[in-house]
Amino acid sequence: MSDDRPAAGECIWLEPGLRRVIAPNPSPMTHWGTNSYLVGEGVVALIDPGPMLPAHAAALLAALRPGERISHIIVTHAHLDHSPLAAVLAAATGAEVLAYGPAQAGRSAVMACVADVGGGEGVDAAFNPHRALPDGAMVEGPGWALEAIHTPGHFGNHICLGWGDRCFTGDHVMGWASSLVSPPDGDMSAYMASLARLMTRNWQVFHPGHGAPVSFPAVRLAELTTHRNAREAAILGALAAAPATLHGLTTALYTATEPALLSAASRNVFAHLIDLAARNRISATPTLSPSARFALV
Repeated sequence: MSDDRPAAGECIWLEPGLRRVIAPNPSPMTHWGTNSYLVGEGVVALIDPGPMLPAHAAALLAALRPGERISHIIVTHAHLDHSPLAAVLAAATGAEVLAYGPAQAGRSAVMACVADVGGGEGVDAAFNPHRALPDGAMVEGPGWALEAIHTPGHFGNHICLGWGDRCFTGDHVMGWASSLVSPPDGDMSAYMASLARLMTRNWQVFHPGHGAPVSFPAVRLAELTTHRNAREAAILGALAAAPATLHGLTTALYTATEPALLSAASRNVFAHLIDLAARNRISATPTLSPSARFALV
């Protein structure tokens, strides 16, 4: 996994049948920008068209060879750095927009009950695909086939896309950082289950929504699982010492985190707390919310 930053807007062939164009939206949350992928040749699929940036739309169209066309636009999840250009490019190309569903599709019953707990970072609330891709659905073109794998956790409507022994992992698995899991769109219980599900397949390469390809998928999945388990253990350890608030837990656990990223860290901690409460490991007083006081059961 290289830390060198590729140029935004440049079409890079990663392997036969696969091109990547990076959007010009670098940030602490998006690394060098959103990765958009073109799969196939001649008639191609576009994965994650990206943010509403005309320059990126132009770069994606310029990445097509003469005579090529986009038949399908597939969105891994409805965040503003992944989905907004879908409608623009569908209008320009006639392609069909596919996703698991609109922005709130795939949200668990637990998250539906805590929908008023803040969050909503960067959600493309207006996103609505032409056609839903349920778990296991296939999208095919000349010489390529993509399998939809519903992987909620980072976002309820998140899907990964299997391409043979390769997988486009959106924001669920990245090499440069762990995923934000911010309730109610983010769900830690679902996130861990989705990691475990991906572990059951013999993947050779992950192509993430941000950052470089992940060359050792099994190792990365194990790292992410260990990281989250360690965070859970740290939360339980802190609560074993004394009840605490979300703010208190976040500042105690993320001592080396830049101040600008503490808000996102707090949302990750809250996702763990909701998961622990659902498993009856902790209690929240007076109710389960970011302002509650948390204690071991």
